Amino acid sequence: MNRAKKTDPGVILLIEDLKKWSRENDAPIWRDIARRLEKPRRVWAEVNLSRIALHVKKGDTLIIPGKLLGSGDLDMPVTVATFKASKQARDKITAAGGSVLTIPELVSANPKGTGVRIIG
Repeated sequence: MNRAKKTDPGVILLIEDLKKWSRENDAPIWRDIARRLEKPRRVWAEVNLSRIALHVKKGDTLIIPGKLLGSGDLDMPVTVATFKASKQARDKITAAGGSVLTIPELVSANPKGTGVRIIG
């Protein structure tokens, strides 16, 4: 059986960049995220805000290798980097004082990946 390959050029470029950033910065977290994004999209993480509210503390930095969804409430400021986020989730996080970033924005802000938690 042939292995299906990614066809979205944005995803392919992101995976290649994550592997490159992992080698350049000696940060294994980016390679881990790249490997998770290499899997089929049907197994990518889909994380609701309610799950974030249960497992994080105020001011944490998170990365979600998949999609952020807006179900639930969030009452603390957190920084979340994700491949894709729903509009409702973005609005709720910014209303709580946090921010939503793309994965490349997080890598440029924190190349070593220190203090970043993977959710999903």
